Amino acid sequence: MTATATRLLLVEDDPNFGTVLKDYLELHDYAVTLCTDGVQGLRTFQREPFDACILDVMMPLKDGFSLATDIKKANPQMPVIFLTAKAMKADMLEGFRLGADDYITKPFDSEILLCKLKAILQRKAVTASPQVSMGTEYQLGQYYFNFKTRQITRGAETQKLSPKEAELLLLLCQYLNDVLPREVALSKIWKEDNYFTARSMDVFVTKLRKFLKADPAVEIINVHGNGFRLVAPAPEAKEVAPVL
Repeated sequence: MTATATRLLLVEDDPNFGTVLKDYLELHDYAVTLCTDGVQGLRTFQREPFDACILDVMMPLKDGFSLATDIKKANPQMPVIFLTAKAMKADMLEGFRLGADDYITKPFDSEILLCKLKAILQRKAVTASPQVSMGTEYQLGQYYFNFKTRQITRGAETQKLSPKEAELLLLLCQYLNDVLPREVALSKIWKEDNYFTARSMDVFVTKLRKFLKADPAVEIINVHGNGFRLVAPAPEAKEVAPVL
Protein backbone atom coordinates (compact mmCIF):
# COMPACT_ATOMS: atom_id res chain seq x y z
CA MET A 1 0.00 0.00 0.00
CA THR A 2 1.38 3.38 -0.96
CA ALA A 3 1.54 6.49 1.21
CA THR A 4 -0.97 8.13 -1.15
CA ALA A 5 -3.52 5.30 -0.94
CA THR A 6 -7.18 6.32 -0.86
CA ARG A 7 -8.33 6.53 2.75
CA LEU A 8 -11.63 4.91 3.71
CA LEU A 9 -13.57 5.13 6.97
CA LEU A 10 -15.39 1.82 7.50
CA VAL A 11 -17.94 1.83 10.34
CA GLU A 12 -19.36 -1.66 10.96
CA ASP A 13 -20.54 -3.07 14.30
CA ASP A 14 -19.94 -6.72 13.32
CA PRO A 15 -16.20 -7.08 14.11
CA ASN A 16 -15.78 -10.28 12.08
CA PHE A 17 -17.44 -8.91 8.94
CA GLY A 18 -15.73 -5.55 9.41
CA THR A 19 -12.29 -7.13 9.69
CA VAL A 20 -12.84 -9.32 6.61
CA LEU A 21 -14.04 -6.34 4.55
CA LYS A 22 -11.18 -4.16 5.81
CA ASP A 23 -8.64 -6.82 4.77
CA TYR A 24 -10.32 -7.22 1.38
CA LEU A 25 -10.25 -3.47 0.67
CA GLU A 26 -6.64 -3.22 1.80
CA LEU A 27 -5.74 -6.01 -0.62
CA HIS A 28 -6.98 -3.63 -3.32
CA ASP A 29 -4.73 -0.80 -2.14
CA TYR A 30 -7.15 1.16 0.03
CA ALA A 31 -6.10 2.44 3.45
CA VAL A 32 -8.98 1.47 5.76
CA THR A 33 -9.77 2.61 9.29
CA LEU A 34 -12.35 0.35 10.97
CA CYS A 35 -14.69 1.59 13.72
CA THR A 36 -17.31 -0.58 15.44
CA ASP A 37 -19.92 2.01 16.44
CA GLY A 38 -21.22 5.36 15.23
CA VAL A 39 -19.77 7.46 18.04
CA GLN A 40 -16.29 6.07 17.48
CA GLY A 41 -16.80 6.56 13.76
CA LEU A 42 -17.68 10.24 14.15
CA ARG A 43 -14.71 10.90 16.45
CA THR A 44 -12.39 9.22 14.00
CA PHE A 45 -13.85 11.18 11.07
CA GLN A 46 -13.35 14.44 12.97
CA ARG A 47 -9.75 13.53 13.81
CA GLU A 48 -8.44 12.09 10.53
CA PRO A 49 -8.78 12.87 6.79
CA PHE A 50 -10.72 10.44 4.61
CA ASP A 51 -11.65 10.16 0.93
CA ALA A 52 -14.89 8.21 1.44
CA CYS A 53 -17.01 6.59 4.16
CA ILE A 54 -18.66 3.16 4.19
CA LEU A 55 -21.29 2.96 6.92
CA ASP A 56 -23.47 0.25 8.37
CA VAL A 57 -26.96 1.52 9.27
CA MET A 58 -27.92 -0.48 12.37
CA MET A 59 -25.20 0.27 14.95
CA PRO A 60 -25.05 0.90 18.69
CA LEU A 61 -24.71 4.38 20.23
CA LYS A 62 -25.21 6.20 16.89
CA ASP A 63 -26.86 4.64 13.83
CA GLY A 64 -25.49 5.02 10.32
CA PHE A 65 -28.11 7.57 9.21
CA SER A 66 -27.28 9.85 12.16
CA LEU A 67 -23.57 9.41 11.53
CA ALA A 68 -24.00 10.26 7.83
CA THR A 69 -25.94 13.39 8.78
CA ASP A 70 -23.07 14.55 11.00
CA ILE A 71 -20.49 13.71 8.33
CA LYS A 72 -22.40 15.62 5.65
CA LYS A 73 -22.74 18.63 7.93
CA ALA A 74 -18.98 18.68 8.38
CA ASN A 75 -18.19 17.95 4.72
CA PRO A 76 -21.13 17.97 2.25
CA GLN A 77 -18.90 16.63 -0.54
CA MET A 78 -17.74 13.54 1.40
CA PRO A 79 -18.81 10.37 -0.48
CA VAL A 80 -20.91 8.04 1.68
CA ILE A 81 -21.90 4.45 0.93
CA PHE A 82 -24.41 2.65 3.13
CA LEU A 83 -23.67 -1.06 3.49
CA THR A 84 -26.53 -2.68 5.37
CA ALA A 85 -29.01 -5.50 5.79
CA LYS A 86 -31.90 -2.99 5.76
CA ALA A 87 -33.40 -3.57 2.32
CA MET A 88 -36.75 -1.77 2.73
CA LYS A 89 -37.46 0.89 0.10
CA ALA A 90 -38.15 3.47 2.83
CA ASP A 91 -34.68 2.89 4.29
CA MET A 92 -33.04 3.20 0.89
CA LEU A 93 -34.89 6.44 0.15
CA GLU A 94 -33.89 7.83 3.55
CA GLY A 95 -30.26 6.96 2.79
CA PHE A 96 -30.34 8.79 -0.54
CA ARG A 97 -32.23 11.71 1.03
CA LEU A 98 -29.33 12.11 3.45
CA GLY A 99 -26.96 12.41 0.50
CA ALA A 100 -25.66 8.86 0.13
CA ASP A 101 -23.77 8.09 -3.06
CA ASP A 102 -24.90 4.46 -2.94
CA TYR A 103 -26.88 2.04 -0.80
CA ILE A 104 -25.75 -1.59 -0.94
CA THR A 105 -27.68 -4.36 0.83
CA LYS A 106 -26.09 -7.40 2.43
CA PRO A 107 -25.19 -9.97 1.27
CA PHE A 108 -23.36 -8.38 -1.64
CA ASP A 109 -20.68 -9.13 -4.22
CA SER A 110 -17.35 -7.64 -3.09
CA GLU A 111 -16.37 -6.88 -6.68
CA ILE A 112 -19.56 -4.84 -7.10
CA LEU A 113 -18.61 -2.79 -4.04
CA LEU A 114 -15.15 -2.17 -5.52
CA CYS A 115 -16.64 -1.02 -8.85
CA LYS A 116 -19.13 1.29 -7.16
CA LEU A 117 -16.44 2.71 -4.89
CA LYS A 118 -14.15 3.36 -7.84
CA ALA A 119 -16.93 5.13 -9.79
CA ILE A 120 -17.84 7.30 -6.79
CA LEU A 121 -14.23 8.32 -6.18
CA GLN A 122 -13.78 9.13 -9.87
CA ARG A 123 -16.82 11.43 -9.73
CA LYS A 124 -15.39 13.05 -6.62
CA ALA A 125 -12.08 13.65 -8.41
CA VAL A 126 -13.87 15.26 -11.36
CA THR A 127 -15.93 17.43 -9.01
CA ALA A 128 -12.80 18.60 -7.16
CA SER A 129 -11.00 19.59 -10.37
CA PRO A 130 -10.95 23.36 -11.01
CA GLN A 131 -11.17 22.73 -14.77
CA VAL A 132 -13.96 20.15 -14.77
CA SER A 133 -16.43 20.43 -11.89
CA MET A 134 -20.00 19.50 -11.11
CA GLY A 135 -21.15 22.61 -12.88
CA THR A 136 -23.93 24.33 -14.75
CA GLU A 137 -22.63 24.20 -18.33
CA TYR A 138 -21.90 21.02 -20.30
CA GLN A 139 -20.85 20.14 -23.82
CA LEU A 140 -22.57 16.86 -24.74
CA GLY A 141 -21.49 15.86 -28.20
CA GLN A 142 -23.06 18.41 -30.56
CA TYR A 143 -25.15 19.91 -27.75
CA TYR A 144 -24.36 22.67 -25.30
CA PHE A 145 -26.42 22.53 -22.10
CA ASN A 146 -26.71 25.56 -19.84
CA PHE A 147 -28.47 24.68 -16.61
CA LYS A 148 -28.84 28.29 -15.44
CA THR A 149 -30.73 29.35 -18.57
CA ARG A 150 -32.34 25.89 -18.97
CA GLN A 151 -31.33 25.71 -22.63
CA ILE A 152 -29.94 23.04 -24.93
CA THR A 153 -28.22 24.49 -28.01
CA ARG A 154 -27.14 22.70 -31.17
CA GLY A 155 -25.85 25.00 -33.86
CA ALA A 156 -28.49 27.67 -34.43
CA GLU A 157 -31.21 25.61 -32.70
CA THR A 158 -32.08 26.23 -29.05
CA GLN A 159 -34.50 24.21 -26.94
CA LYS A 160 -35.85 25.69 -23.70
CA LEU A 161 -36.29 23.15 -20.91
CA SER A 162 -38.77 23.11 -18.06
CA PRO A 163 -37.28 23.33 -14.54
CA LYS A 164 -37.61 19.58 -13.92
CA GLU A 165 -36.23 18.71 -17.39
CA ALA A 166 -33.20 20.87 -16.65
CA GLU A 167 -32.70 19.35 -13.18
CA LEU A 168 -32.95 15.82 -14.56
CA LEU A 169 -30.50 16.50 -17.39
CA LEU A 170 -28.09 18.11 -14.91
CA LEU A 171 -28.24 15.03 -12.69
CA LEU A 172 -27.66 12.76 -15.71
CA CYS A 173 -24.64 14.90 -16.63
CA GLN A 174 -23.26 14.54 -13.13
CA TYR A 175 -23.50 10.74 -13.57
CA LEU A 176 -22.23 10.88 -17.17
CA ASN A 177 -21.51 7.40 -18.57
CA ASP A 178 -22.47 5.92 -15.21
CA VAL A 179 -25.85 4.69 -13.95
CA LEU A 180 -28.10 7.28 -12.32
CA PRO A 181 -30.25 5.21 -9.90
CA ARG A 182 -33.96 5.91 -10.18
CA GLU A 183 -34.16 6.36 -6.40
CA VAL A 184 -31.54 9.11 -6.49
CA ALA A 185 -33.36 11.12 -9.18
CA LEU A 186 -36.74 10.68 -7.53
CA SER A 187 -35.50 11.67 -4.07
CA LYS A 188 -33.46 14.67 -5.26
CA ILE A 189 -35.88 16.10 -7.84
CA TRP A 190 -39.35 14.77 -7.03
CA LYS A 191 -38.66 14.37 -3.26
CA GLU A 192 -40.53 11.06 -3.13
CA ASP A 193 -40.65 7.67 -4.85
CA ASN A 194 -44.05 6.28 -5.78
CA TYR A 195 -45.86 5.02 -8.86
CA PHE A 196 -46.92 8.48 -10.02
CA THR A 197 -43.54 10.20 -9.58
CA ALA A 198 -41.80 7.25 -11.28
CA ARG A 199 -44.13 7.53 -14.29
CA SER A 200 -43.60 11.29 -14.33
CA MET A 201 -39.84 10.80 -14.46
CA ASP A 202 -40.21 8.36 -17.37
CA VAL A 203 -42.12 11.06 -19.28
CA PHE A 204 -39.33 13.58 -18.68
CA VAL A 205 -36.68 11.07 -19.81
CA THR A 206 -38.65 10.54 -23.04
CA LYS A 207 -38.75 14.30 -23.61
CA LEU A 208 -34.99 14.61 -23.07
CA ARG A 209 -34.37 11.79 -25.54
CA LYS A 210 -36.33 13.74 -28.18
CA PHE A 211 -34.31 16.88 -27.50
CA LEU A 212 -31.01 14.94 -27.90
CA LYS A 213 -31.93 12.58 -30.76
CA ALA A 214 -30.13 14.53 -33.53
CA ASP A 215 -26.70 13.48 -32.24
CA PRO A 216 -26.19 9.68 -32.35
CA ALA A 217 -23.25 9.98 -29.93
CA VAL A 218 -25.61 11.17 -27.18
CA GLU A 219 -28.10 8.70 -25.75
CA ILE A 220 -30.07 8.07 -22.56
CA ILE A 221 -30.18 4.31 -21.94
CA ASN A 222 -32.57 2.41 -19.66
CA VAL A 223 -30.68 0.19 -17.19
CA HIS A 224 -33.34 -2.37 -16.28
CA GLY A 225 -34.18 -2.44 -12.59
CA ASN A 226 -31.68 0.29 -11.75
CA GLY A 227 -32.00 3.61 -13.54
CA PHE A 228 -30.74 5.56 -16.55
CA ARG A 229 -27.35 6.14 -18.14
CA LEU A 230 -26.45 9.21 -20.19
CA VAL A 231 -23.88 8.15 -22.78
CA ALA A 232 -21.97 11.02 -24.36
CA PRO A 233 -18.46 12.36 -24.90
CA ALA A 234 -17.08 13.74 -21.63
CA PRO A 235 -18.51 17.21 -20.97
CA GLU A 236 -16.79 20.35 -19.87
CA ALA A 237 -18.38 21.82 -16.76
CA LYS A 238 -18.18 25.24 -15.21
CA GLU A 239 -19.30 26.66 -11.86
CA VAL A 240 -20.37 24.49 -8.96
CA ALA A 241 -24.15 24.17 -8.72
CA PRO A 242 -25.27 20.76 -7.40
CA VAL A 243 -28.90 19.68 -7.50
CA LEU A 244 -30.43 20.38 -4.10
